[in-house]
Amino acid sequence: MPPPTNVFFDIGGVLGTNGWDTEQRASAAAEFGLDSEFDARHREIAGDWELGRLTVDEYLDIAVFYEPRPFSREAFYGWMKDQSRPFEASVQLARRVAERGRVSLFTLNNESAELNQHRIDTFGLADIFAAFFSSCWLGVRKPTPRIYTVALAAAQASPAQSLLIDDRAQNLGPAAARGMRTILYRDPAQLEEALVSEGLL
Repeated sequence: MPPPTNVFFDIGGVLGTNGWDTEQRASAAAEFGLDSEFDARHREIAGDWELGRLTVDEYLDIAVFYEPRPFSREAFYGWMKDQSRPFEASVQLARRVAERGRVSLFTLNNESAELNQHRIDTFGLADIFAAFFSSCWLGVRKPTPRIYTVALAAAQASPAQSLLIDDRAQNLGPAAARGMRTILYRDPAQLEEALVSEGLL
């Protein structure tokens, strides 16, 4: 089978830490002294935030600053952004694939708009990927089947010539059902071996 011509990378869990997942929220609760109400409020609105229906200020109004706090909005949001850290080895693998000039690279991820842009900027992804297919801009989230259909159409990519790399099996199933190749990410060494097997490195 010839190498794929389009490669879609997840960001959180593959190219870097998760942006605002369970681990990050638990750390925030400990750091800022938030009780269980914070996580309950988050869960009620997280979907809308990742679908681009709420701004970060609206999210913070509902999830955190619904009552007076001894810390500022700027301090909390700054701390949120600081939780995003790149996996340098994975980013370099994506860069190596891009530098060969044989495939088009995209991201396909669930993320709120502000954190998504922050991560694109701080991870240095803009010079690696041709486009960013994120839930906040597409209005649909993985593993909803439509996100794969929309991303493939926007990229003008044939499913049979496309590869998705994700750290969550539930996100790979709908892609495989559409004929895409998939890699379940575990660590950079395993990813490098898989990319070599696909003829991309």
